[in-house]
Amino acid sequence: MQARFDADQGNIKVERDATLIANGVSVVGNIQAENARHVRVTSGSSVGGSIQIKQGGAATISGVRVDGDIQFEANTRSLSATDNRVGGKVQVLHNDGGVSIAGNLIDGELQCKENRPAPIGGGNRVRGNKEDPCSRL
Repeated sequence: MQARFDADQGNIKVERDATLIANGVSVVGNIQAENARHVRVTSGSSVGGSIQIKQGGAATISGVRVDGDIQFEANTRSLSATDNRVGGKVQVLHNDGGVSIAGNLIDGELQCKENRPAPIGGGNRVRGNKEDPCSRL
């Protein structure tokens, strides 16, 4: 399986059981992955919209400029968001594989709800609010 690029909308959609490895890419719109096996967006990439990883496997977002949000929701493997510049919020919701949130500059909020185990990390600069479960990050 593979990721599908929608040139008209400038979005990348990662299909079920597919893998996306993106290094130094520029995406006008969003990156959306539902039930994906693995998503890795790294090293100087930029995303004009948001990154949403939902009900999938492992994901790494590192060294990326994201104008919108980063959302990890209901995933079952390890997730990592490190050293990113996020124009919106970071949401970490209902994940069961371990989440690391570290060294990010977040213009919006940092939200964590019902993750097992609790997210780890630190060194995040958050201009908005940090929800209680995220307060030590």
